[in-house]
Amino acid sequence: MSLSGDGGGCLLILLKTHPVRGLFPIFLSAFLAVAPTSAWADSPNIVFILADDLGYGDVGCYNPESKVPTPNLDRLAAEGMRFTDAHSPSTVCTPTRYSLLTGRMAFRTGMRGVFTGAGGPCMIEEGRLTLPGMLKAQGYTTAMFGKWHVGMTFFDSEGEPINKNGLEAVRRIDYSRAIPDAPVRRGFDHFFGTVCCPTTDWLYAYVDGDRIPVPPTGIIDKSGLPKHPYANDCRPGMIAPGFDLEEVDMVFLDKSLAFLERHAGEGEGRPFFLFHSTQAVHLPSFAGRDFKGKTEAGPHGDFIFQLDHIVGELMAALEKHGFAEDTLVMFSSDNGPEVASVVHMRGDHRHDGARPWRGIKRDAWEGGHRVPTLARWPGKIEAGSTCDQTMCLTDIMATCAAITGAELPDGAAEDSYDMLPALLGEDGGRPIREYTLHQTISLALSIRSGDWKYLDHRGSGGNRYDRGRMKPFAIDDGSGDADAQLYNLKDDPGETRNVIRAHPEVAARLKAKLDELKASGRSAPRR
Repeated sequence: MSLSGDGGGCLLILLKTHPVRGLFPIFLSAFLAVAPTSAWADSPNIVFILADDLGYGDVGCYNPESKVPTPNLDRLAAEGMRFTDAHSPSTVCTPTRYSLLTGRMAFRTGMRGVFTGAGGPCMIEEGRLTLPGMLKAQGYTTAMFGKWHVGMTFFDSEGEPINKNGLEAVRRIDYSRAIPDAPVRRGFDHFFGTVCCPTTDWLYAYVDGDRIPVPPTGIIDKSGLPKHPYANDCRPGMIAPGFDLEEVDMVFLDKSLAFLERHAGEGEGRPFFLFHSTQAVHLPSFAGRDFKGKTEAGPHGDFIFQLDHIVGELMAALEKHGFAEDTLVMFSSDNGPEVASVVHMRGDHRHDGARPWRGIKRDAWEGGHRVPTLARWPGKIEAGSTCDQTMCLTDIMATCAAITGAELPDGAAEDSYDMLPALLGEDGGRPIREYTLHQTISLALSIRSGDWKYLDHRGSGGNRYDRGRMKPFAIDDGSGDADAQLYNLKDDPGETRNVIRAHPEVAARLKAKLDELKASGRSAPRR
């Protein structure tokens, strides 16, 4: 089965057999998806909440020394499963989001860096099966609210695509023209959010569907914005009237809550997939008016507390509308914590968002990509359970396919493993993943196999530790002039000793496997 996820055109999904529901047809079109109610009986609603730049040590249930209260995330862990070895596919946001939505590592596209402003085109190729597109084919209503950051194509007044970062590109946008590769053209029925980072990048405006209904009219005035060490990432871009940088996350929350309320009244028993993608806690740390000063951990602590509140409100809405018992809720982060937040939170509040790992956002060391990941599914996932399976956010797609009975074609989700046995406690203690790939903003690659982790490069692959504010955090791990790194995470979870010279055969084996998985175009087994 293949499905582009594009809202246009009429799609016919052929008869398929599901081990529980039996044989049934699903017909999809851009206007109506029809399937018998019985076909949905065993399909849970799915809510995925993706935080931005939230570190492993930022959450109470992962870090007993955290200085920020996170009662709702702690509750989610207590009512479900806490993953201790979960990873974002990349150490920065754009490639992680591509990989989450496609089940494919983003380095395979060749795209380096991240999008800003009018950057594009969409990294998700037209015709590629997406997570929402797959679920839509299974009869789900699909919605996304929040930060997209996977690229969109804007046009100038001559109808020419812009696809560039920076302020001048934003100035050229003709807002009367539809966005051909918006999220509603990649599998989502509904989208409201921002093109890139809501309070950082050059385009401060909301996208509704495939258009920006209220375009920016001038350059942002930053004089009235908060001033503190976590407030310096706001680029001088163009802003739309009424776009309040301090209330962005509450706007996203209102949209998700409205969707849940509307679905409760109009869903007719159909399952839904809600992807809630927050701005929190990406810098600048602009906590909303109701959250300023609510913690003793400064502006960034307040922002983390606001993120926790958002999670609580979504959970409360599921309960209010009767969805909670039949909904799989997953929560994670797109990468590790940002440089400024880690440096200042360590110094000002004795709070370490990367604890206990080495590295932060952009780094290939664990702190750059080992992320808090939680899942709750009443009656399916054991409450208060912990999972030490190595997993990656690319695995969400194959896992959701297993949950819903979707059949993934061989040419989709090439780096996605089915983690359903782990969620259900049926993995028998056997590793599901033999190998896991990681990438940085510079496309430096590494590979994990069991306790061994091989980095096919020198240094962090991201941040510079030989100068500036990162220099105090440099570690002499014995690398010397070695061109690569090898760590045993069981013996040395802090990655303090590069043992590549002591175990050259392990390094050679992992280097060969990394090259093989790069060349083959996939790391998941063929289907």
